[in-house]
Amino acid sequence: MVPRPSFLASTFFLIFPLVFSVAIFLILRPKKNSRKLPRSYPLLGTYMAASANKHRRNQWFTELLQNSPSSTFVIKHLLGSHQILTGNPAVVQHILKSNFPNFGKGDAFRVNVTDFLGDGIFAVDGQAWKFQRQVASHEFNTKSLRKFVETVVDAELHGRLIPILAGAAAGNCVSGVLDFQDILQRFAFDNICKIAFGYDPAYLLPSLPESKLAVAFDAATKITGERSMSLIPLIWKIKKIFNVGSQRELAEAVAVVREFALTVIREKKKELVENSSLDSVDLLSRFLSSGHSDDKFVTDIVISFVLAGRDTTSAALTWFFWLVSTHPRVEREILSEIISSEKKSSAAEERGSVYEEVKEMVYTHAALCESMRLYPPVPSDSKHAANDDVLPDGTTVKKGERVTYHPYAMGRLEVIWGKNWAEYRPERWLKWDEAAKKWRFVARDPYSYPVFQAGPRICLGKEMAFLQMKRVVAGVMRRFRVVPAMDEGFKPVFLSYLTAKMKGGFPVKIHERNISC
Repeated sequence: MVPRPSFLASTFFLIFPLVFSVAIFLILRPKKNSRKLPRSYPLLGTYMAASANKHRRNQWFTELLQNSPSSTFVIKHLLGSHQILTGNPAVVQHILKSNFPNFGKGDAFRVNVTDFLGDGIFAVDGQAWKFQRQVASHEFNTKSLRKFVETVVDAELHGRLIPILAGAAAGNCVSGVLDFQDILQRFAFDNICKIAFGYDPAYLLPSLPESKLAVAFDAATKITGERSMSLIPLIWKIKKIFNVGSQRELAEAVAVVREFALTVIREKKKELVENSSLDSVDLLSRFLSSGHSDDKFVTDIVISFVLAGRDTTSAALTWFFWLVSTHPRVEREILSEIISSEKKSSAAEERGSVYEEVKEMVYTHAALCESMRLYPPVPSDSKHAANDDVLPDGTTVKKGERVTYHPYAMGRLEVIWGKNWAEYRPERWLKWDEAAKKWRFVARDPYSYPVFQAGPRICLGKEMAFLQMKRVVAGVMRRFRVVPAMDEGFKPVFLSYLTAKMKGGFPVKIHERNISC
């Protein structure tokens, strides 16, 4: 006869595994607001901490860099792979400039984004990147920028954006509330399509039309970004093989986006054939006239530039208007500068000098820089090492490893911005010129503030973005107050995929401003 286990023994064998599992979980789980760096375990690495913080990734990365003595931290993924996270300006300069040839986008990055971006400028290295950058650079000279501001932006601003806001102020929209993030994305989408392709999608109309393309573009951006942030990439790769779940949704969204791009390209080709003397007045014409007319290649270019022009400026403006709405002093300073600029233009009778007027908006420029310090449109960017290297802070990098610099976290580092880093203060970008009795803008080095990247891959559209944003700010704030339709004390959530967004949109009410103020 086999002896029956005692009651105590049975209880022990039932309860012990549960108690042991709970104990291990509590040991490995990082505290919600822990200021300590996470522990790393054999095989698991820092996976438990990463998993617990996956829904607050930017905040967690910020805490890691704030608590690292060198502002660099090595994240150890499952099964031993490493990712180097940094907010150290010396390291950023090293990977973006000093040792630029060793740190490209790399094959690992391309695997994540190629379904959406293909061989577009943001996904490639080497000659493909150099060619696209060289051709695109011709579109960002002073003459083109002036034309962009004084024709494309002004037409969209006064012909579409201002009337929609005026209608909202008059109570012509449902509940009197607009999703300002959506409005700004529509505005930016029309703008980039006009300047880059000579095509008007008419997305910002008073009816705010539904757009299958916009929905598809959002989905493709979101899912592609999720691929890059995946803790276990094998999961999405299996989904792609079987064409299920999010990867099927991505494939369907990309198909819609590519069909749009192909339509634009075919129409432009036809236009160039019918009028061979047509000047290459837009980016797409330049590429097609350069001898590269392969539909697939040009489509990749179109998608990349739509992504750059639509999502980045609209994200920057969304967070700018929210910050300004919660900082009345800054709002008054900006409005004072707008009115002063208008008076100077009128006094000089410089009709058509919108470009110069916008360039002179120094305080507004500083306020935009400050908002992007706290809420950068692209919160992180990664490079992959082609060969072994040692970073300036002593961190060893192995061939193939990813080095991620993090503008969102860098904007929150005391070592860069001082103890008042959490304050929204445009004045940190300004110096008072006593002789001229006005503010003078003082830029930070691009490696401490890599919002527009730096080095050879610094953003070509940086000046265009500032001109566009300042023109929108001047046009909107001169006539309207943008008031968040949120509960008092509510703080919107910063989301990031390939680019940043405000979770749930930016609900606002529009109020006419006293023009005589």
